[in-house]
Amino acid sequence: QVQLVESGGGLVQAGGSLRLSCAASGRYAMGWFRQAPGKEREFVAALSWGGGSTYYAEFVKGRFTISRDNAKNTVYLQMNSLKPEDTAVYYCAAKSGFGLGLTPTDYNSWGQGTQVTVSS
Repeated sequence: QVQLVESGGGLVQAGGSLRLSCAASGRYAMGWFRQAPGKEREFVAALSWGGGSTYYAEFVKGRFTISRDNAKNTVYLQMNSLKPEDTAVYYCAAKSGFGLGLTPTDYNSWGQGTQVTVSS
């Protein structure tokens, strides 16, 4: 399994921005998911192994950007124009093989999660 360490969560006002980081012990196709209290874990964004392909959930398109710095083995989720409904624990995940993963079962390894709270 891959060791994943997330950071960058916190409290922000609506309309603000946060950048989440996920350090991985290697290079993999990556994804970000989130889980709000009482809800199932949902897909947010995915990035291919090479970084050339991305995919976003409809509700974050135009606001969130997933990217990677291969020299640092780190994947980022830049979150802009945050809304109270974005409040959740955010998880990064890694998958082996090529291609994007859009569901939790596509991924082999998970980080511990980082809390993002957006106040109105």
